[in-house]
Amino acid sequence: MENVAKPWPALWALVVGFFMILMDTTIVSVANPKIMEGFKTDINSVIWVTSAYLLAYAVPLLITGRLGDRFGPKTLYLIGLVIFTAASVWCGLSGSIEMLVIARVVQGLGAACMTPQTMAVITRIFPPEGRGKAMGLWGAVAGLATLVGPVLGGAVVTTLGWEWIFFINLPIGIVAFALAWRLVPRLETHPHRFDILGVVLSAVGLFLVVFGIQEGETYHWGTIFGVVTVWSMIIAGLIVLVVFVVWQAKNKNEPLLPLSLFSHRNFSLANATITMIGIAISGVSLPLMFYFQIVLGFAPIGSAMMLVPMSVILLALAGFVGGLTDRVNPRNIAFAGLVFLAAGMVWYSLWLDTNVDHWWRLLFPAALLGVANACMWSPISSSATRNLPRHQAGAGSGVYNTMRQIGSVLGSAGISALMQTRLAADLPGGAGAGGTHFAGPLPEALHAGFANAMSEAMLLPAAAAAVGAVIVLFFAKPSTNHGWGK
Repeated sequence: MENVAKPWPALWALVVGFFMILMDTTIVSVANPKIMEGFKTDINSVIWVTSAYLLAYAVPLLITGRLGDRFGPKTLYLIGLVIFTAASVWCGLSGSIEMLVIARVVQGLGAACMTPQTMAVITRIFPPEGRGKAMGLWGAVAGLATLVGPVLGGAVVTTLGWEWIFFINLPIGIVAFALAWRLVPRLETHPHRFDILGVVLSAVGLFLVVFGIQEGETYHWGTIFGVVTVWSMIIAGLIVLVVFVVWQAKNKNEPLLPLSLFSHRNFSLANATITMIGIAISGVSLPLMFYFQIVLGFAPIGSAMMLVPMSVILLALAGFVGGLTDRVNPRNIAFAGLVFLAAGMVWYSLWLDTNVDHWWRLLFPAALLGVANACMWSPISSSATRNLPRHQAGAGSGVYNTMRQIGSVLGSAGISALMQTRLAADLPGGAGAGGTHFAGPLPEALHAGFANAMSEAMLLPAAAAAVGAVIVLFFAKPSTNHGWGK
Protein backbone atom coordinates (compact mmCIF):
# COMPACT_ATOMS: atom_id res chain seq x y z
CA MET A 1 0.00 0.00 0.00
CA GLU A 2 1.22 3.48 -0.83
CA ASN A 3 1.07 6.15 1.84
CA VAL A 4 -1.86 8.45 1.05
CA ALA A 5 -3.05 10.77 3.79
CA LYS A 6 -6.67 11.00 2.60
CA PRO A 7 -7.64 7.94 0.54
CA TRP A 8 -11.40 8.40 0.88
CA PRO A 9 -11.60 11.87 -0.74
CA ALA A 10 -9.48 10.50 -3.60
CA LEU A 11 -11.87 7.59 -4.06
CA TRP A 12 -14.96 9.80 -3.94
CA ALA A 13 -13.42 12.04 -6.59
CA LEU A 14 -12.80 9.06 -8.87
CA VAL A 15 -16.23 7.50 -8.52
CA VAL A 16 -17.94 10.66 -9.83
CA GLY A 17 -16.48 10.02 -13.27
CA PHE A 18 -16.78 6.24 -12.85
CA PHE A 19 -20.49 6.64 -12.15
CA MET A 20 -20.93 8.71 -15.30
CA ILE A 21 -19.25 6.24 -17.66
CA LEU A 22 -21.06 3.22 -16.24
CA MET A 23 -24.37 5.06 -16.32
CA ASP A 24 -23.87 5.47 -20.06
CA THR A 25 -23.85 1.68 -20.50
CA THR A 26 -27.57 1.61 -19.61
CA ILE A 27 -28.93 5.14 -19.93
CA VAL A 28 -29.43 4.64 -23.66
CA SER A 29 -31.73 1.64 -23.09
CA VAL A 30 -34.69 3.80 -22.10
CA ALA A 31 -34.08 6.12 -25.05
CA ASN A 32 -33.83 3.34 -27.64
CA PRO A 33 -37.49 3.46 -28.74
CA LYS A 34 -37.28 7.26 -29.21
CA ILE A 35 -33.93 7.04 -31.04
CA MET A 36 -35.38 4.30 -33.24
CA GLU A 37 -38.42 6.45 -33.99
CA GLY A 38 -36.38 9.63 -34.57
CA PHE A 39 -33.91 8.07 -37.01
CA LYS A 40 -36.57 5.73 -38.52
CA THR A 41 -34.35 2.71 -38.02
CA ASP A 42 -34.80 -0.82 -36.63
CA ILE A 43 -34.15 -2.54 -33.31
CA ASN A 44 -30.84 -4.06 -34.38
CA SER A 45 -29.42 -0.73 -35.59
CA VAL A 46 -30.39 1.13 -32.44
CA ILE A 47 -28.93 -1.61 -30.21
CA TRP A 48 -25.60 -0.97 -31.94
CA VAL A 49 -25.64 2.42 -30.17
CA THR A 50 -25.09 0.42 -26.96
CA SER A 51 -23.00 -2.42 -28.39
CA ALA A 52 -20.54 -0.10 -30.16
CA TYR A 53 -19.94 1.72 -26.87
CA LEU A 54 -19.47 -1.52 -24.95
CA LEU A 55 -17.14 -3.01 -27.55
CA ALA A 56 -14.96 0.12 -27.75
CA TYR A 57 -15.01 0.18 -23.94
CA ALA A 58 -13.98 -3.47 -23.52
CA VAL A 59 -11.21 -4.00 -26.07
CA PRO A 60 -8.64 -1.41 -24.82
CA LEU A 61 -9.08 -2.10 -21.08
CA LEU A 62 -6.12 -4.45 -20.86
CA ILE A 63 -3.71 -1.92 -22.33
CA THR A 64 -5.18 1.12 -20.55
CA GLY A 65 -4.66 -0.68 -17.24
CA ARG A 66 -0.99 -1.03 -18.16
CA LEU A 67 -0.82 2.58 -19.32
CA GLY A 68 -2.07 3.59 -15.88
CA ASP A 69 0.81 1.67 -14.29
CA ARG A 70 3.27 3.28 -16.71
CA PHE A 71 2.15 6.91 -16.69
CA GLY A 72 0.12 7.03 -13.48
CA PRO A 73 -3.57 6.27 -12.92
CA LYS A 74 -4.39 9.94 -12.36
CA THR A 75 -2.99 10.97 -15.75
CA LEU A 76 -4.85 8.24 -17.66
CA TYR A 77 -8.06 8.94 -15.77
CA LEU A 78 -8.00 12.64 -16.64
CA ILE A 79 -7.19 11.98 -20.32
CA GLY A 80 -10.04 9.49 -20.56
CA LEU A 81 -12.42 11.89 -18.84
CA VAL A 82 -11.72 14.62 -21.41
CA ILE A 83 -12.23 12.20 -24.32
CA PHE A 84 -15.43 10.82 -22.83
CA THR A 85 -16.95 14.22 -22.08
CA ALA A 86 -16.15 15.63 -25.53
CA ALA A 87 -17.56 12.53 -27.23
CA SER A 88 -20.75 12.87 -25.17
CA VAL A 89 -21.38 16.28 -26.72
CA TRP A 90 -20.70 14.75 -30.15
CA CYS A 91 -23.32 12.04 -29.43
CA GLY A 92 -25.94 14.65 -28.64
CA LEU A 93 -25.21 16.56 -31.85
CA SER A 94 -25.37 13.46 -34.10
CA GLY A 95 -27.73 13.75 -37.04
CA SER A 96 -27.86 10.09 -38.07
CA ILE A 97 -27.75 6.67 -36.45
CA GLU A 98 -24.37 6.01 -38.09
CA MET A 99 -22.85 9.20 -36.66
CA LEU A 100 -24.25 8.39 -33.23
CA VAL A 101 -22.65 4.92 -33.31
CA ILE A 102 -19.26 6.42 -34.28
CA ALA A 103 -19.47 8.99 -31.47
CA ARG A 104 -20.33 6.20 -29.03
CA VAL A 105 -17.18 4.34 -30.10
CA VAL A 106 -15.07 7.38 -29.14
CA GLN A 107 -17.00 7.63 -25.89
CA GLY A 108 -16.15 3.99 -25.16
CA LEU A 109 -12.45 4.63 -25.75
CA GLY A 110 -12.52 7.44 -23.19
CA ALA A 111 -14.30 5.19 -20.69
CA ALA A 112 -11.67 2.50 -21.26
CA CYS A 113 -8.94 4.91 -20.18
CA MET A 114 -10.76 5.74 -16.95
CA THR A 115 -12.16 2.51 -15.55
CA PRO A 116 -9.01 0.48 -14.67
CA GLN A 117 -7.58 3.45 -12.82
CA THR A 118 -10.36 3.43 -10.20
CA MET A 119 -9.70 -0.15 -9.07
CA ALA A 120 -5.94 0.35 -9.33
CA VAL A 121 -6.10 3.34 -6.98
CA ILE A 122 -8.20 1.40 -4.47
CA THR A 123 -5.72 -1.48 -4.54
CA ARG A 124 -2.77 0.85 -3.99
CA ILE A 125 -4.04 3.30 -1.35
CA PHE A 126 -6.26 1.11 0.87
CA PRO A 127 -4.90 -1.70 3.12
CA PRO A 128 -6.25 -5.20 2.40
CA GLU A 129 -8.14 -5.38 5.70
CA GLY A 130 -10.00 -2.14 4.92
CA ARG A 131 -10.43 -2.64 1.21
CA GLY A 132 -13.87 -4.21 1.55
CA LYS A 133 -15.48 -0.88 2.46
CA ALA A 134 -13.71 0.88 -0.41
CA MET A 135 -14.76 -1.87 -2.81
CA GLY A 136 -18.23 -1.61 -1.30
CA LEU A 137 -18.40 2.00 -2.46
CA TRP A 138 -16.90 1.06 -5.85
CA GLY A 139 -19.33 -1.82 -6.24
CA ALA A 140 -22.31 0.23 -5.10
CA VAL A 141 -21.44 2.90 -7.65
CA ALA A 142 -21.09 0.25 -10.38
CA GLY A 143 -24.42 -1.31 -9.53
CA LEU A 144 -26.23 1.97 -8.92
CA ALA A 145 -25.00 3.49 -12.17
CA THR A 146 -26.39 0.63 -14.24
CA LEU A 147 -29.74 1.01 -12.48
CA VAL A 148 -29.92 4.80 -12.31
CA GLY A 149 -29.12 5.05 -16.02
CA PRO A 150 -32.60 4.06 -17.20
CA VAL A 151 -34.31 6.13 -14.47
CA LEU A 152 -32.40 9.31 -15.23
CA GLY A 153 -32.59 8.61 -18.94
CA GLY A 154 -36.36 8.29 -18.76
CA ALA A 155 -36.73 11.65 -17.04
CA VAL A 156 -34.40 13.39 -19.49
CA VAL A 157 -35.90 11.81 -22.63
CA THR A 158 -39.43 12.69 -21.53
CA THR A 159 -38.68 16.31 -20.65
CA LEU A 160 -35.83 17.35 -22.95
CA GLY A 161 -35.35 14.72 -25.67
CA TRP A 162 -32.93 11.82 -26.15
CA GLU A 163 -30.01 14.09 -27.10
CA TRP A 164 -29.83 15.39 -23.54
CA ILE A 165 -28.91 12.01 -22.06
CA PHE A 166 -25.51 12.82 -23.59
CA PHE A 167 -25.40 16.59 -23.05
CA ILE A 168 -25.81 16.15 -19.27
CA ASN A 169 -22.38 14.52 -19.20
CA LEU A 170 -20.73 17.87 -19.94
CA PRO A 171 -21.29 19.51 -16.50
CA ILE A 172 -20.72 16.18 -14.72
CA GLY A 173 -17.45 15.70 -16.62
CA ILE A 174 -16.23 19.19 -15.72
CA VAL A 175 -16.96 18.62 -12.01
CA ALA A 176 -15.34 15.17 -12.11
CA PHE A 177 -12.20 16.61 -13.74
CA ALA A 178 -11.86 19.36 -11.12
CA LEU A 179 -12.31 16.90 -8.23
CA ALA A 180 -9.84 14.37 -9.62
CA TRP A 181 -7.26 17.07 -10.40
CA ARG A 182 -7.39 18.30 -6.82
CA LEU A 183 -7.97 15.16 -4.72
CA VAL A 184 -6.47 12.15 -6.52
CA PRO A 185 -2.76 11.66 -5.67
CA ARG A 186 -0.03 11.00 -8.22
CA LEU A 187 1.16 7.47 -7.47
CA GLU A 188 4.41 5.72 -8.26
CA THR A 189 4.71 4.53 -11.86
CA HIS A 190 6.11 1.25 -13.17
CA PRO A 191 7.72 0.80 -16.62
CA HIS A 192 5.96 -1.55 -19.04
CA ARG A 193 6.35 -2.85 -22.55
CA PHE A 194 3.20 -2.95 -24.65
CA ASP A 195 1.97 -6.02 -26.46
CA ILE A 196 0.72 -4.58 -29.76
CA LEU A 197 0.07 -8.01 -31.32
CA GLY A 198 -2.00 -8.93 -28.27
CA VAL A 199 -4.09 -5.77 -28.69
CA VAL A 200 -4.76 -6.56 -32.35
CA LEU A 201 -5.66 -10.20 -31.72
CA SER A 202 -8.02 -9.40 -28.83
CA ALA A 203 -9.72 -6.60 -30.78
CA VAL A 204 -10.22 -8.65 -33.95
CA GLY A 205 -11.43 -11.71 -32.06
CA LEU A 206 -13.94 -9.80 -29.97
CA PHE A 207 -15.27 -7.85 -32.94
CA LEU A 208 -15.83 -10.97 -35.06
CA VAL A 209 -17.68 -12.77 -32.26
CA VAL A 210 -19.86 -9.80 -31.27
CA PHE A 211 -20.67 -8.75 -34.83
CA GLY A 212 -21.57 -12.32 -35.76
CA ILE A 213 -23.84 -12.83 -32.75
CA GLN A 214 -25.63 -9.51 -33.03
CA GLU A 215 -26.04 -9.45 -36.82
CA GLY A 216 -26.90 -13.14 -37.17
CA GLU A 217 -30.67 -12.70 -37.20
CA THR A 218 -30.42 -9.72 -39.56
CA TYR A 219 -28.74 -11.97 -42.14
CA HIS A 220 -30.93 -14.97 -41.22
CA TRP A 221 -27.78 -16.71 -39.93
CA GLY A 222 -26.63 -17.00 -43.54
CA THR A 223 -24.07 -15.07 -45.57
CA ILE A 224 -22.93 -11.57 -44.59
CA PHE A 225 -22.22 -9.18 -47.48
CA GLY A 226 -22.30 -12.24 -49.77
CA VAL A 227 -18.79 -13.17 -48.61
CA VAL A 228 -18.75 -15.03 -45.30
CA THR A 229 -21.34 -16.89 -43.24
CA VAL A 230 -22.37 -15.72 -39.79
CA TRP A 231 -21.20 -18.93 -38.12
CA SER A 232 -17.82 -18.89 -39.85
CA MET A 233 -17.32 -15.32 -38.59
CA ILE A 234 -18.13 -16.34 -35.01
CA ILE A 235 -15.90 -19.42 -35.20
CA ALA A 236 -13.07 -17.34 -36.70
CA GLY A 237 -13.41 -14.88 -33.83
CA LEU A 238 -13.18 -17.68 -31.27
CA ILE A 239 -10.09 -19.09 -33.01
CA VAL A 240 -8.44 -15.64 -32.97
CA LEU A 241 -9.17 -15.36 -29.23
CA VAL A 242 -7.59 -18.78 -28.64
CA VAL A 243 -4.53 -17.62 -30.61
CA PHE A 244 -4.49 -14.51 -28.40
CA VAL A 245 -4.36 -16.63 -25.23
CA VAL A 246 -1.60 -18.86 -26.71
CA TRP A 247 0.40 -15.77 -27.63
CA GLN A 248 0.01 -14.42 -24.09
CA ALA A 249 1.46 -17.69 -22.75
CA LYS A 250 4.42 -17.60 -25.14
CA ASN A 251 5.22 -13.89 -24.92
CA LYS A 252 8.28 -13.77 -22.67
CA ASN A 253 8.56 -9.96 -22.59
CA GLU A 254 5.40 -8.56 -21.06
CA PRO A 255 2.10 -9.97 -22.32
CA LEU A 256 -1.04 -7.86 -22.48
CA LEU A 257 -2.83 -10.46 -20.35
CA PRO A 258 -0.46 -11.65 -17.58
CA LEU A 259 -1.57 -15.26 -17.17
CA SER A 260 0.27 -15.35 -13.84
CA LEU A 261 -2.59 -13.31 -12.41
CA PHE A 262 -4.79 -16.35 -12.80
CA SER A 263 -2.65 -18.32 -10.38
CA HIS A 264 -4.75 -16.53 -7.75
CA ARG A 265 -7.78 -18.77 -7.45
CA ASN A 266 -10.27 -16.11 -6.47
CA PHE A 267 -8.99 -13.71 -9.12
CA SER A 268 -9.75 -16.33 -11.78
CA LEU A 269 -13.15 -17.20 -10.36
CA ALA A 270 -14.09 -13.55 -9.80
CA ASN A 271 -13.30 -12.79 -13.44
CA ALA A 272 -15.51 -15.65 -14.63
CA THR A 273 -18.28 -14.45 -12.30
CA ILE A 274 -18.10 -10.81 -13.33
CA THR A 275 -18.35 -11.90 -16.98
CA MET A 276 -21.64 -13.64 -16.19
CA ILE A 277 -22.84 -10.57 -14.30
CA GLY A 278 -21.95 -8.39 -17.29
CA ILE A 279 -24.05 -10.63 -19.55
CA ALA A 280 -26.94 -10.59 -17.10
CA ILE A 281 -27.02 -6.87 -16.32
CA SER A 282 -26.67 -5.70 -19.93
CA GLY A 283 -29.39 -8.13 -20.98
CA VAL A 284 -32.04 -6.93 -18.52
CA SER A 285 -32.85 -3.33 -19.38
CA LEU A 286 -33.28 -3.67 -23.16
CA PRO A 287 -36.28 -6.05 -23.21
CA LEU A 288 -37.81 -4.33 -20.17
CA MET A 289 -37.64 -0.84 -21.67
CA PHE A 290 -39.09 -1.98 -24.99
CA TYR A 291 -41.85 -3.85 -23.14
CA PHE A 292 -42.79 -0.96 -20.87
CA GLN A 293 -42.94 1.56 -23.71
CA ILE A 294 -44.19 -0.48 -26.66
CA VAL A 295 -46.58 -2.94 -24.96
CA LEU A 296 -47.73 -1.07 -21.85
CA GLY A 297 -47.54 2.33 -23.56
CA PHE A 298 -45.55 4.01 -20.77
CA ALA A 299 -43.65 7.23 -21.43
CA PRO A 300 -39.86 6.97 -21.02
CA ILE A 301 -40.06 8.45 -17.53
CA GLY A 302 -42.79 5.97 -16.56
CA SER A 303 -40.69 3.09 -17.86
CA ALA A 304 -37.69 4.27 -15.89
CA MET A 305 -39.68 4.65 -12.67
CA MET A 306 -40.44 0.94 -12.81
CA LEU A 307 -36.79 0.35 -11.88
CA VAL A 308 -36.70 2.79 -8.95
CA PRO A 309 -37.06 0.00 -6.33
CA MET A 310 -33.73 -1.42 -7.53
CA SER A 311 -31.89 1.84 -6.94
CA VAL A 312 -33.50 2.58 -3.57
CA ILE A 313 -32.80 -0.87 -2.12
CA LEU A 314 -29.26 -0.95 -3.51
CA LEU A 315 -28.48 2.40 -1.86
CA ALA A 316 -29.99 1.26 1.43
CA LEU A 317 -27.98 -1.97 1.59
CA ALA A 318 -24.67 -1.13 -0.14
CA GLY A 319 -22.89 0.32 2.91
CA PHE A 320 -23.93 -2.56 5.15
CA VAL A 321 -22.83 -5.21 2.63
CA GLY A 322 -19.50 -3.43 2.03
CA GLY A 323 -18.66 -3.53 5.73
CA LEU A 324 -19.85 -7.11 6.02
CA THR A 325 -17.46 -8.16 3.25
CA ASP A 326 -14.49 -7.37 5.52
CA ARG A 327 -15.84 -9.62 8.28
CA VAL A 328 -17.30 -12.72 6.62
CA ASN A 329 -16.55 -14.90 3.62
CA PRO A 330 -17.66 -12.83 0.61
CA ARG A 331 -18.55 -16.04 -1.22
CA ASN A 332 -21.72 -16.43 0.82
CA ILE A 333 -22.89 -12.88 0.17
CA ALA A 334 -22.12 -13.04 -3.54
CA PHE A 335 -23.88 -16.40 -3.93
CA ALA A 336 -27.06 -15.03 -2.37
CA GLY A 337 -26.89 -11.98 -4.63
CA LEU A 338 -26.55 -14.02 -7.81
CA VAL A 339 -29.37 -16.37 -6.81
CA PHE A 340 -31.59 -13.32 -6.19
CA LEU A 341 -30.51 -11.89 -9.56
CA ALA A 342 -31.50 -15.04 -11.45
CA ALA A 343 -34.77 -15.34 -9.51
CA GLY A 344 -35.72 -11.73 -10.20
CA MET A 345 -35.22 -12.15 -13.93
CA VAL A 346 -37.26 -15.36 -14.03
CA TRP A 347 -39.93 -13.54 -12.03
CA TYR A 348 -40.00 -10.82 -14.70
CA SER A 349 -40.20 -13.43 -17.44
CA LEU A 350 -43.28 -14.99 -15.85
CA TRP A 351 -45.10 -11.67 -15.47
CA LEU A 352 -44.44 -9.82 -18.74
CA ASP A 353 -47.86 -9.84 -20.41
CA THR A 354 -50.36 -7.40 -21.95
CA ASN A 355 -52.33 -6.70 -18.74
CA VAL A 356 -51.72 -2.97 -18.23
CA ASP A 357 -53.82 -2.92 -15.03
CA HIS A 358 -51.33 -5.16 -13.26
CA TRP A 359 -48.23 -3.06 -14.04
CA TRP A 360 -47.60 -2.42 -10.33
CA ARG A 361 -46.72 -6.06 -9.61
CA LEU A 362 -43.58 -5.66 -11.74
CA LEU A 363 -42.15 -3.48 -8.96
CA PHE A 364 -41.58 -6.63 -6.86
CA PRO A 365 -39.00 -8.32 -9.11
CA ALA A 366 -37.34 -4.89 -9.45
CA ALA A 367 -36.99 -4.77 -5.66
CA LEU A 368 -35.45 -8.26 -5.62
CA LEU A 369 -32.90 -7.16 -8.23
CA GLY A 370 -31.98 -4.27 -5.91
CA VAL A 371 -31.14 -6.73 -3.13
CA ALA A 372 -29.20 -8.82 -5.65
CA ASN A 373 -27.07 -5.90 -6.81
CA ALA A 374 -26.30 -4.83 -3.25
CA CYS A 375 -24.97 -8.32 -2.51
CA MET A 376 -22.92 -8.90 -5.68
CA TRP A 377 -20.55 -6.09 -6.53
CA SER A 378 -18.50 -5.53 -3.40
CA PRO A 379 -17.80 -9.18 -2.46
CA ILE A 380 -16.75 -10.16 -5.97
CA SER A 381 -14.59 -7.07 -6.55
CA SER A 382 -12.91 -7.45 -3.17
CA SER A 383 -12.19 -11.13 -3.81
CA ALA A 384 -10.69 -10.36 -7.22
CA THR A 385 -8.12 -7.82 -6.05
CA ARG A 386 -7.33 -8.78 -2.46
CA ASN A 387 -4.09 -10.70 -3.08
CA LEU A 388 -2.73 -8.94 -6.15
CA PRO A 389 0.82 -7.50 -5.83
CA ARG A 390 1.07 -3.71 -6.06
CA HIS A 391 2.98 -3.66 -9.35
CA GLN A 392 0.19 -5.65 -11.01
CA ALA A 393 -2.67 -3.54 -9.67
CA GLY A 394 -3.28 -1.83 -12.99
CA ALA A 395 -3.03 -5.02 -15.01
CA GLY A 396 -5.30 -6.87 -12.60
CA SER A 397 -7.96 -4.18 -12.55
CA GLY A 398 -7.68 -3.93 -16.33
CA VAL A 399 -8.32 -7.67 -16.70
CA TYR A 400 -11.21 -7.60 -14.22
CA ASN A 401 -12.92 -4.66 -15.88
CA THR A 402 -12.24 -6.14 -19.31
CA MET A 403 -14.06 -9.32 -18.36
CA ARG A 404 -16.99 -7.32 -16.99
CA GLN A 405 -17.20 -5.32 -20.20
CA ILE A 406 -16.76 -8.40 -22.39
CA GLY A 407 -19.71 -9.86 -20.54
CA SER A 408 -21.67 -6.67 -21.19
CA VAL A 409 -20.79 -6.76 -24.90
CA LEU A 410 -21.78 -10.41 -25.24
CA GLY A 411 -24.94 -9.78 -23.23
CA SER A 412 -25.93 -6.85 -25.43
CA ALA A 413 -25.23 -8.80 -28.63
CA GLY A 414 -26.90 -11.94 -27.29
CA ILE A 415 -30.05 -10.18 -26.10
CA SER A 416 -30.29 -8.37 -29.44
CA ALA A 417 -30.08 -11.64 -31.35
CA LEU A 418 -32.54 -13.39 -29.02
CA MET A 419 -35.04 -10.51 -29.11
CA GLN A 420 -35.00 -10.47 -32.91
CA THR A 421 -35.30 -14.26 -33.12
CA ARG A 422 -38.25 -14.37 -30.73
CA LEU A 423 -39.97 -11.39 -32.41
CA ALA A 424 -39.67 -13.16 -35.76
CA ALA A 425 -41.23 -16.26 -34.19
CA ASP A 426 -43.89 -14.67 -31.95
CA LEU A 427 -45.28 -11.79 -33.99
CA PRO A 428 -48.10 -13.00 -36.26
CA GLY A 429 -47.72 -13.03 -40.01
CA GLY A 430 -43.93 -12.61 -39.98
CA ALA A 431 -44.26 -9.03 -38.69
CA GLY A 432 -41.09 -9.45 -36.64
CA ALA A 433 -38.85 -10.68 -39.42
CA GLY A 434 -36.01 -8.67 -40.86
CA GLY A 435 -35.22 -6.29 -38.02
CA THR A 436 -38.50 -4.96 -36.68
CA HIS A 437 -39.02 -1.22 -36.51
CA PHE A 438 -42.06 0.86 -35.69
CA ALA A 439 -42.52 4.44 -36.82
CA GLY A 440 -45.45 4.81 -34.44
CA PRO A 441 -47.30 2.83 -31.76
CA LEU A 442 -47.25 -0.95 -32.08
CA PRO A 443 -50.64 -2.25 -33.33
CA GLU A 444 -52.58 -3.80 -30.47
CA ALA A 445 -52.86 -7.10 -32.34
CA LEU A 446 -49.10 -7.48 -32.01
CA HIS A 447 -48.88 -6.70 -28.27
CA ALA A 448 -49.21 -10.28 -27.06
CA GLY A 449 -46.51 -11.55 -29.41
CA PHE A 450 -44.16 -8.69 -28.53
CA ALA A 451 -44.68 -9.23 -24.78
CA ASN A 452 -44.04 -12.95 -25.17
CA ALA A 453 -40.81 -12.28 -27.09
CA MET A 454 -39.53 -9.94 -24.36
CA SER A 455 -40.53 -12.48 -21.69
CA GLU A 456 -38.53 -15.21 -23.42
CA ALA A 457 -35.53 -12.89 -23.86
CA MET A 458 -35.34 -12.35 -20.08
CA LEU A 459 -34.33 -15.99 -19.63
CA LEU A 460 -30.90 -15.34 -21.18
CA PRO A 461 -29.69 -12.97 -18.42
CA ALA A 462 -31.34 -15.25 -15.85
CA ALA A 463 -29.27 -18.19 -17.11
CA ALA A 464 -26.06 -16.12 -16.98
CA ALA A 465 -26.78 -15.13 -13.36
CA ALA A 466 -27.39 -18.77 -12.44
CA VAL A 467 -24.05 -19.79 -13.95
CA GLY A 468 -22.37 -17.00 -11.97
CA ALA A 469 -23.92 -18.34 -8.75
CA VAL A 470 -22.43 -21.78 -9.41
CA ILE A 471 -18.97 -20.30 -10.06
CA VAL A 472 -19.05 -18.34 -6.79
CA LEU A 473 -19.47 -21.59 -4.83
CA PHE A 474 -15.86 -22.45 -5.70
CA PHE A 475 -14.37 -19.28 -4.17
CA ALA A 476 -11.64 -20.07 -1.61
CA LYS A 477 -12.41 -19.78 2.07
CA PRO A 478 -10.90 -16.86 4.04
CA SER A 479 -7.52 -17.38 5.67
CA THR A 480 -6.52 -16.10 9.10
CA ASN A 481 -4.33 -13.30 7.68
CA HIS A 482 -7.23 -11.48 6.05
CA GLY A 483 -6.46 -12.99 2.65
CA TRP A 484 -8.78 -15.25 0.75
CA GLY A 485 -6.15 -17.63 -0.52
CA LYS A 486 -5.16 -18.65 -4.00
